[in-house]
Amino acid sequence: MYTRSFEKLAHHLKSGHVYRREDLAPYSKAVDRDLMRLSVEGLLEKVAPGLYYAPKASRFGHLPPNDKDLVKAFLRDDDFLLLSWNDYNSLGLGLTQLYNRTVVYNYKRHGVFKLGNKAFDFRRPARGFPKKLTPAFLLVDLLNNLNELADENVEALKAKIKNKLSDDLLKQAAGCAKQYGKVATKKFFAELA
Repeated sequence: MYTRSFEKLAHHLKSGHVYRREDLAPYSKAVDRDLMRLSVEGLLEKVAPGLYYAPKASRFGHLPPNDKDLVKAFLRDDDFLLLSWNDYNSLGLGLTQLYNRTVVYNYKRHGVFKLGNKAFDFRRPARGFPKKLTPAFLLVDLLNNLNELADENVEALKAKIKNKLSDDLLKQAAGCAKQYGKVATKKFFAELA
């Protein structure tokens, strides 16, 4: 038998949404008990301490939460930039590695946090980050993180950047590097000019 508090809380849940505990507290007199019960019933999944996901069903089972919604609820902020190092492959440089890493540039958190079944690498770059992911920023970020990339020949990769990418993209990236690039990245683009 369900309490009115439980039913009221369950009524406010929307599938596919991520909630913080404090978002749900106004709908329950015993929020922790009701959250635990909702989790047992399968109406909520705990994805991190104080963070819950109302699963959205598909014909293949429950869908995972949207990364952007998950990070936004975790940070209590929408001032961040999500990117996967696999996005570097879109530059057409023939990178050979696939990465299981999602980087979150933000101004609040630093470190690797597991949210749901996925690890997010939260970073607070001293140089900031743009609002949107662009090919120019992706190229600058690739150069900023060269020392962390596995199995890539750094000199061969730099040669590919010089020879394979369009002059227009390199000019945009040079401008982007002035704002977001590390010293070595700025130097690389300065030498291209």
